[in-house]
Amino acid sequence: MRVFLLLAVFAFATLSTVLTASQPVFAQSSVIISEVRVEGNQRIEADTVRSYLLVTAGAPYDRSRVDRSLKALFNTGLFADVTIRQEGDVVIVNVVENPIINRIVFEGNKRLDREELLEEVRLRPRMVFTRAKVRSDVQRMLELYRRSGRFAAIIEPKVVQLEQNRVDLLFEVQEGPKTKVSSIKFIGNEKFSDGDLRDVLATKQARWWKLFTSNDTFDPDRLAYDQQVLRQHYLNEGYADFRTISAVSELTPDRKDFFITFAVDEGEIYEFGKIDVDSEIRDVNVNLFRAFLLMREGDIYNAEAIEKTIEALSNAAGLLGYAFVDVRPQINRDRETRKIDITFKVLDAPRVYVERINVKGNVRTLDRVIRREFRLQEGDAFNSALVTRSENRLNRLNFFREVDVEQIQGSQPDRMVLEVDVQEQ
Repeated sequence: MRVFLLLAVFAFATLSTVLTASQPVFAQSSVIISEVRVEGNQRIEADTVRSYLLVTAGAPYDRSRVDRSLKALFNTGLFADVTIRQEGDVVIVNVVENPIINRIVFEGNKRLDREELLEEVRLRPRMVFTRAKVRSDVQRMLELYRRSGRFAAIIEPKVVQLEQNRVDLLFEVQEGPKTKVSSIKFIGNEKFSDGDLRDVLATKQARWWKLFTSNDTFDPDRLAYDQQVLRQHYLNEGYADFRTISAVSELTPDRKDFFITFAVDEGEIYEFGKIDVDSEIRDVNVNLFRAFLLMREGDIYNAEAIEKTIEALSNAAGLLGYAFVDVRPQINRDRETRKIDITFKVLDAPRVYVERINVKGNVRTLDRVIRREFRLQEGDAFNSALVTRSENRLNRLNFFREVDVEQIQGSQPDRMVLEVDVQEQ
């Protein structure tokens, strides 16, 4: 009997729970919306507000659709606040519109003028004001100050309320001093001291006697450049496996100084192994190119010597009339013997002829005066030495502050245009 009573009570409780849970669903689905009323709007039409809603007149009231309608209205960026409530069979949407920007004002900026800051601001007069866009504009302006070395800059946006739901947007700027680099340290360097490596870098440590320099201010772009300079220094000293593990910049809590730490892996020193030239230009004896090699077997590896050799081989080809020759070094590194073999491959290229000589920049000097100094004429075979000689002759006239002769690809692969640009005294 007792078991039967317990089962009966359990069944009654379960049935009550099901009925109670089903009542809101029944009530929710039984109310048919007769009207969707929009309140609080000033500039935006009621139909525009309704177009973002998922609840419509004639449809059942659905709480999930109401929630999604709220999100859709907020995502437009047109409203500062939105509420949706139900009164009987009427759904009332109350909106508070974001104001319109009347003007944008900057105060406190001295190092950067208004035009420079305004380029970073996406908001403009007559646009809708939103706090998210203001925050984004502040971050862009702060980044501009950081690029100029002022990491202590503070920008505080303020809003001045006007009539007709308009605002003046005011940015109060505290530029602060330039953020200096107080310390540059290295980890992992054994072959060169910290002082030797600091001398290589473009960034310098701040010292009180350095009054007329800006290299001691922190610049992220300069830091990236310093990593390349550091690598080039080691490559020129024979350390072909050198790499920068990390370059960490730490800002002090008072935001006045930076500490920079480079972690490096120097690797082993290498020597040049076999050095040779392989030319695809059949009309030129390869031994002529070998005379322009700037390194010999057994020399300490030097990346700069490779670049200068490529330039020397290109100039040699230019002397022979091959203006657009391509020289590619093929490198074979032996890590066991620590030797690097290099073969400079001179790719085939057609002999080039001067198609046209253009003169520009001259106002008082006649074209024929400039052309008579040229040791090349249109139709002649190209020769880089004659181009250099012609440029020198023009400079010796003392008619021009600057003479620049640019070599441009012509209408055909074997044609070249010489652009002569002069600036008269």
